[in-house]
Amino acid sequence: MPEFPDRDALSAARLTAALFRPDDDRLEDGVELLDSLGATAAPDPMLAVEPTGETPREGDYVVFTSKTGVELASKAAWTPNDAVVCAIGSRTADALRAAGYPVDLVPEEFSSTGLVAALESEVAGATVEVARSDHGSPVLLDGLREAGADVHETVLYRLVRPPESGRSAELAADGDLDVALFTSSLTVSHFLDAAEERGVREGAVAGLNDAVVAAIGEPTRETAEAEGLAVDVVPETASFEALATEAVEFAAPSHAGE
Repeated sequence: MPEFPDRDALSAARLTAALFRPDDDRLEDGVELLDSLGATAAPDPMLAVEPTGETPREGDYVVFTSKTGVELASKAAWTPNDAVVCAIGSRTADALRAAGYPVDLVPEEFSSTGLVAALESEVAGATVEVARSDHGSPVLLDGLREAGADVHETVLYRLVRPPESGRSAELAADGDLDVALFTSSLTVSHFLDAAEERGVREGAVAGLNDAVVAAIGEPTRETAEAEGLAVDVVPETASFEALATEAVEFAAPSHAGE
């Protein structure tokens, strides 16, 4: 995992931004992106993957909602047969292609709502297999069922909080965090759980409300706001690059004036 910054090394000239992605290439890519934006990254993974050993069932349509799900299906030698293979966004689509799978549909809006909108006119009477984590949004399943599809969900992996998580919550509580980049509702919940475990939840919430809080989409925003966090940035494109770029740009003017 990329190193967490030493407090003594934090610079007033650079924003300090916490990111909560799993400890894999996504975390490394996020740290590199933040560095390219002139910010100091505080990598604090709030999600770890526990595979269930399940594989996607057959269906007229098979929906993947993450790169992780695709990689697990590929390791299990899953085959799509004649299914229409759907990806929730470009990163998932890239993972499918890298694994040698076809990509038949990617919605314009990279979200559960976007997937429903892209599929609802054609899935009546069809079998739709949704392969994802144990924390998938009910919006996707409910929307497809309302469109007349026979929907089945296979949980490919569980998302758990790493026991060492929470150093960024201490930074926030001490007023040393400028930006927090939440990439799912679960990262919000796990951040606050980690803060509670470390005895700094109240201070961490106060610290984030003095910083810039960025949420990757409306469900993540709603979760954060329900927990008392004021969300400053929700990018139009639901990607980490857009999230980080817009958050750093939003924070930079006020930081420069300190």
